[in-house]
Amino acid sequence: MINKKNISSFGGYLLTVLLIGVGLYLYFSATFERNVPIVTLKTNGYWNLKKTLQLKIEDDTAIKSYKVILRTKNGESELLYNQLLAPQKVVQLEVEPPRGAYAIKEKDIEIIVQAQDVSKWNFLKGNIALKSFSLRIDKKRPQVSIVNNSYKISRGGAALVIFKVEDENLHDIYIESNHKKHFKAEPFYKEGYYIALLAWPVKDERFKATVVASDVAGNITKSYVPFYLKNRDYRLSEIPLSDRFLHGKIAELAEQFDETQGIEDPLQRFKIINEEIRAKNEALIHKLTSDVPQEMISDFRIKKMYPLKNAQVVAHFGDHRKYYYKGKFISEAYHLGLDMASHAMAPIKVQNSGHVVFADYNGLYGNSPIISHGLGLYTLYGHCSSVEVAEGDEVAPNSVIANTGKSGYAMGDHLHFGVLVQGIEVRPQEWMDKQWIKLNISDIIKSAKKIIDGK
Repeated sequence: MINKKNISSFGGYLLTVLLIGVGLYLYFSATFERNVPIVTLKTNGYWNLKKTLQLKIEDDTAIKSYKVILRTKNGESELLYNQLLAPQKVVQLEVEPPRGAYAIKEKDIEIIVQAQDVSKWNFLKGNIALKSFSLRIDKKRPQVSIVNNSYKISRGGAALVIFKVEDENLHDIYIESNHKKHFKAEPFYKEGYYIALLAWPVKDERFKATVVASDVAGNITKSYVPFYLKNRDYRLSEIPLSDRFLHGKIAELAEQFDETQGIEDPLQRFKIINEEIRAKNEALIHKLTSDVPQEMISDFRIKKMYPLKNAQVVAHFGDHRKYYYKGKFISEAYHLGLDMASHAMAPIKVQNSGHVVFADYNGLYGNSPIISHGLGLYTLYGHCSSVEVAEGDEVAPNSVIANTGKSGYAMGDHLHFGVLVQGIEVRPQEWMDKQWIKLNISDIIKSAKKIIDGK
């Protein structure tokens, strides 16, 4: 006889096992996953109501629908809604500003995102994410005004600009040239004013400078700096390469560099030295001379530079040198300094105080200390036989910093004198001219201060 009590117990056991199995299935099945979608809005907390907002929704299974709402004090408006026919694990969205966005007067708004996945959890309704993002509205562009600037800039030369920027949420300011160089500006004299030295690279035929100011909301203002442009001509030299030079100085230099090891062809060695090694050396110089201090300054006093007493100029800045061997073009380069010579191992003096940023050997430039004089202005002294300063030193006016020599790529004892503005080589002759400094630097600063003070 079958015991009804045993059957009942067995049935209860089976039911329990079944319920546990169903529970485990529901717990571990992807169909019933319980993770809500992840909603990410790419923002820094500001919106200018012009640019699109980048929204990303992710889910372990797939997104079934989403909705984006803009909430202000006056109510809500729907920016996006979509019921996906083909659910996706990742949805990338661009949220456009609403129609009539510029009529919004509120400073603070909310972006509310609702996303639902395809999970069967929550009684087949799926997991629902609801996330709110608070944004500050900033529709106003920064105000930029040019206070004063040098009247002209020459090809290969430098100039000064002083300007004012106003914005409560200012993010970045710089001066952009037509060759895409971003010149940094330094705070000047009073809050909201800036000063910068600019440079027109000798290799560029044209020059244009524009002050660019942006705020954290992405509003941008551009203001053209009205320079008169003087397109100066520079010498083009066609230089024949002799076998004596190739097997002498070039062979000697080739022993120093990894790039020329194992290269037997003298013309190939010259080309590597004149192009690859030169580019590497200049890249270091440009990096070292690109820094601009960011503390506020009230003036920038600079004396005319003449580092070598009783010197004769033996090579000019901006010379475009083309090298030939037996009538065949081999390579080219620009001479980006002023070569000066007096007597062997002559003392080199600085007329302006500064900070030594480099005092070592740099390939073709040999022993070549570099000094920062502030505002992104640097001087370089190449081919020295000895260097009397070390990196990190502060130098006083009229200090002897080195002696002339023929280290690096030099055929005789001389000084390669270079002047750089924010990593760009400029004509040393300008900075050796007291009148040029007065008209283009000192007078501009003096006049700008009067304008700022309202005098």
